[in-house]
Amino acid sequence: MNKCAVYPGTFDPITNGHLDIVVRAAKLFSKIIVAVGENPEKTPLFTHNERFELVKRAISELKLPNVSVGQFTGLLAQYAQDIGAIAIIRGLRAVSDFEHEFQMALANRKLFPDAETVFLMPSEQFVYLNSSMVKVIARNNGDISPFVPACVERALFEKLGGKR
Repeated sequence: MNKCAVYPGTFDPITNGHLDIVVRAAKLFSKIIVAVGENPEKTPLFTHNERFELVKRAISELKLPNVSVGQFTGLLAQYAQDIGAIAIIRGLRAVSDFEHEFQMALANRKLFPDAETVFLMPSEQFVYLNSSMVKVIARNNGDISPFVPACVERALFEKLGGKR
């Protein structure tokens, strides 16, 4: 049975914490689609296409044959249904993430009852990590190499006019 799951996010930018979730999810499902979404409530640093390209590069470095990258606008539940997903993967770093993620999971269940939301915890070393933190460190010319793939590090410093 083909068990496809979608791992959605804005990924502005994708971090090693996101990639950790991808690796974990790839062990559980026959197919994972990392879906770069457009969220009108956020003002991303990178454009939708730039984020999509960065995610494609980062995912290709993992060399996981059952993982691909997609992109969507609009409702995640509709996208999940369109690609035949049976699950929506979400990462939970801390209790503070839970309330928002729980609300989203319930809404997605109402919109697309055939898919389950699966929460995965990242490795301990990535529990504190998020894209906003990475951007703050990069804006201040800090070392972000432990937090993101090399392609993302280069793109961030280019975007921000940094020296790295």
